[in-house]
This record gives sequence, structure tokens and C-alpha cells, in this order.
Amino acid sequence: MSEQNPIIIAEDVHKWYGKFHALQGVSLTVNRGEVVVLMGPSGSGKSTFIRTFNALEAYQKGRIVIDGITLSHDLRNIDAIRKEVGMVFQQFNLFPHLTVLQNISLAPIWVRRWTKAKANESAMQLLERVGILEQAHKYPGQLSGGQQQRVAIARALAMQPKIMLFDEPTSALDPEMVREVLDVMRGLAGDGMTMVVVTHEVGFAREVADRVILMDSGSLIESGTPDSFFNKPQEERTRQFLSQIL
Repeated sequence: MSEQNPIIIAEDVHKWYGKFHALQGVSLTVNRGEVVVLMGPSGSGKSTFIRTFNALEAYQKGRIVIDGITLSHDLRNIDAIRKEVGMVFQQFNLFPHLTVLQNISLAPIWVRRWTKAKANESAMQLLERVGILEQAHKYPGQLSGGQQQRVAIARALAMQPKIMLFDEPTSALDPEMVREVLDVMRGLAGDGMTMVVVTHEVGFAREVADRVILMDSGSLIESGTPDSFFNKPQEERTRQFLSQIL
């Protein structure tokens, strides 16, 4: 695990949807270079929680600090944080009318003010990194789901983020395509990328995570190393959950 060097600090985070208390005082610190996996049943607050890290979801109480920047309603802070945080969703959200290369180079050109040549060079390097360089000039509709998700990862990496958030990145994929996406994520972890991953992929969590966390009903139930979480869980709720997925 990385040394104690926090890059994400969430303290007593609460989120309501009307009367529904979606996040009930969740606290989490993630260190630079650490891989944290969030697990839990559907509706437990996992996705909502990580979406507060880049202000895709607003929170009503508590404090979130990303790489030294306090997340507030100040749009300048939100913009600064979003430049440092890449996110990959269940759905690929690629622009169907743009080529793979154009999908990846678009944000650096518009947000980072890179030249088209620089953005395209970086995009080609990223496509090679995720193993689909030969797909650069195709359109998303011509690719498999696994290939599209790898494009989505490359697009997020194009902004040179310090943190990558993954919200169930393999849940929309056919089983045979899951491995190719997880292999890219393993490579990122090996390169020292800070990652927070919402997933039910137990093998990935066992192999790559520094910490595995169970969330349920908007609360953090248990946190531990993969060995302790899967083999020696402390909480009865964790044991119940694991009995259903293992």
C-alpha cells in the first residue's frame, strides 16, 4: 500500500434525495497511489459516494478535499478538481459521430488548450496503452463493448488525471469482454494511479486492491485488506454479503 499521503479526504459526508438519506455520514481517506474497491448491494450508495468526489453529485453535509482543494459550490474549485479526476462509467458515453481518436483528443484540445497535433499524439499513445491502437480511426459503433470501454478509459486518461474513478466499469459488458477492461485497470494500478473502483469483480479486488470496503444503506460497514475482507470479515453484514457473491 502507498505511504500515508492523502489525496482524497471525505469526512462525514451526507446526501439526501428529498427525504431519502442516501449517504449517512460516510468518511474515507485515500492515499496517493492507493487502489480502493467499494463493494455492496445495489442501492447502497457506492456510486453516489464516488460521484461526490468530482461534484457529479452534490452533498449537503460534511467535507471533501481532493488533492488539497476543498470541494465547494465555487465553480472554480469544481473545475480545478474535475481536471484532476478522471471517471469511467457503466455506459461508455462516447460521441457516436466522432472517431475513437477524436473522442479522446476532444477534451485536451478544449479544456487543456492543447494543439490538435499534441492531443492526437497523446491519444495515439493512450490507445496503444489500452491495446487498441488499430481502432483509432473507427467510430464507436464499429467496436465491441470491451473496446468501447477501453476507449472511455483512454479518454479519461487524456486529461492526465491524478485520480481515476470507476463506477462499475464492467457491468454492462459481456463476460468475455470483462477481462480486457480489467487488464487495463490492472496496468493502471501497476503504474501507481490512485483509483477508487465500484465493482463486484472479486478477482480484481483480491488481486489489485489495497483496501476493500463494504457499503450498505448509505454507510461504510467494513474496510480492510483483501485478505482480511474476504477471508476474515469482522461484520455480520459483510459475511452475509460475501455469502451471496462468493
